[in-house]
Amino acid sequence: MGLKTMHYYQFNIGDYASHTRHLNVIEDCAYRRLLDFYYLHEKPIKHQDIARQINMREYEQEVLSVLNEFFLSSEDGFVSPRANKEIEHYHSKITQASKAGKASAERRFNGRSTDVQPTNNHKPITINHKPKVESTRGSRLSTDFCLTEDWKDFCQQDRPDLNPSKVFETFKDYWVAKAGQQGVKLDWFATWRNWVRSQNQAPVNKADQVFTTVPSRFDRDPALIDVENRLKQGVPMPPEIRLAMERLRK
Repeated sequence: MGLKTMHYYQFNIGDYASHTRHLNVIEDCAYRRLLDFYYLHEKPIKHQDIARQINMREYEQEVLSVLNEFFLSSEDGFVSPRANKEIEHYHSKITQASKAGKASAERRFNGRSTDVQPTNNHKPITINHKPKVESTRGSRLSTDFCLTEDWKDFCQQDRPDLNPSKVFETFKDYWVAKAGQQGVKLDWFATWRNWVRSQNQAPVNKADQVFTTVPSRFDRDPALIDVENRLKQGVPMPPEIRLAMERLRK
């Protein structure tokens, strides 16, 4: 029936079960192998030696019983009308696909062909190529674009005081909502770098600042030590010190 044979076929579990529920395990196995054999070879099954060909020599009677029940006898052998329809449908699809492929190839060939006749007056090939011109067409920031590792690394290195994820959320919301041509950029990574650099420094909370003060002195006042030593030695207290102490008591 064709150069290409079927290597698979549709299997309707419900339909199969309704027609084979009365079969025992051996008969069910024989029927499945007979179907596989029929689809693979795409030709009627000969009565002779079919049990051996499907590797069920010990169950020849069961094989022949299933063959007579589910296949129709013809001059060429046992056939399955339902399987024949599947095989015809398969080859019809192959033929259509082949025709479509040939038509597509022919269209491509005709598109490349021209009416210009080749001549021998070709100029020598040089390497004086013009420099490649980069595309000047920009694009909008996609709504499903996520923060990438290189974008995150740049933010952490250039502005360690910022939270990359929060900055990106603001960046994305701004540019996705930006209308018109102003929302189109040639290099979004460059736009991100400028955005990060332009972020204001976070205000410093005075409550978080650490103030350094002169540490308290734990040494005793030398003047007070001198007064105590004088009292111990019985030296009269100088009038100016006595006056100062009386003022402190008041």
